[in-house]
Amino acid sequence: MRILYSHRIQSRDGQSVHVEELISAFRALGHEVMVIGPGFYEKAKFGGESGLVSVIRSRLPQWIGEFAELAYIAPAWWRLRRAHRRFRPDLIYERYNLYFLAGTLVSRRTGTPLYLEVNAPLADERSRHSGLGLPWLAYHLERFVWRAADRVLTVTGVLKSMIAANGVPPTRIEVIPNGIDPTRFASLPSRPAAPDPVVLGFVGFVRDWHGLDTVIAGMAADPAAPLELVIVGDGPAVPALRAQAETLGIADRVRFAGLVAHDAIPTAVAGFDIALQPRVVAYASPLKLFEYMAAGKPIIAPNQPNIREVLVDGETALLFDAGNSATMWLAIRRLLEDRDLRAKLGAAAREEILRRNYTWRGNALRTLAHTRSG
Repeated sequence: MRILYSHRIQSRDGQSVHVEELISAFRALGHEVMVIGPGFYEKAKFGGESGLVSVIRSRLPQWIGEFAELAYIAPAWWRLRRAHRRFRPDLIYERYNLYFLAGTLVSRRTGTPLYLEVNAPLADERSRHSGLGLPWLAYHLERFVWRAADRVLTVTGVLKSMIAANGVPPTRIEVIPNGIDPTRFASLPSRPAAPDPVVLGFVGFVRDWHGLDTVIAGMAADPAAPLELVIVGDGPAVPALRAQAETLGIADRVRFAGLVAHDAIPTAVAGFDIALQPRVVAYASPLKLFEYMAAGKPIIAPNQPNIREVLVDGETALLFDAGNSATMWLAIRRLLEDRDLRAKLGAAAREEILRRNYTWRGNALRTLAHTRSG
């Protein structure tokens, strides 16, 4: 099968991991893939985005930035259309982005099926977190693109319900969570049976809403607990977290490892004794959960529907009341004091990866099976 893969990714981070791993999985299955995306994406370093994009976003009024996104439709459509003529694909696979209509327009012009990967309701997300300069247009175009796709591939059942509520028939929406390459986690160094201190770990882009401030506050309120927190990654919340740890007098117990290359993530996670997902948005499928699972780490995460799609409380993780941070600390304390439970949860989580085929290869197979069935 010939797959024309379209995206508008501007940075190398979790979303680029999804893009590149899925493309590799398609190719490993013997399919031809042509990738069309922004030229500056190829020059970006992991964890960063185009400097030009950053400058534009920081200095221009929001509505001007959004008009620039709309203007990008023209060159993106032209490049994708030209690639379509040369490559003659059987399928256009596009990673959804707000104000990005290239795949939709080429699909309508050529009759080539469009499979749209949706990882978030971006109009709503941007409206809540950074604001929208053109809200009516953003929501209208989002619904238009979702409804125009032959099939929508989304990462959680929660997000499927949100998309269906915007007029997309549920029969055209398939849930395919994030995945992992388990071979990268196959030969990791083991942790001591009774480490001192016990290492709490978090990996990912660090934002305020990830809730790591509650973990630091909990450590300060329970100074007798032999715990160290390791944060692997960078992001806008890091300076405030550093200051919080200093103010609370536990800077020596909170280690900021900074950005590490994607290939180094398995080794970084191997250094954790307990893996944390303190908060998560209601519709997400966090990549870090699958990394924690593949590494065989006991996980503590919020008890909410999108998390329960992947993890089972008491079997593959400990889930706490998302509205009560004290219950997260109770879960941390429980795992701190019960090494056997840590080992049991970690082993079960690793087995779940294989049992439910939470792999990029599995995701590619599921996508292509639906493609063949139309």
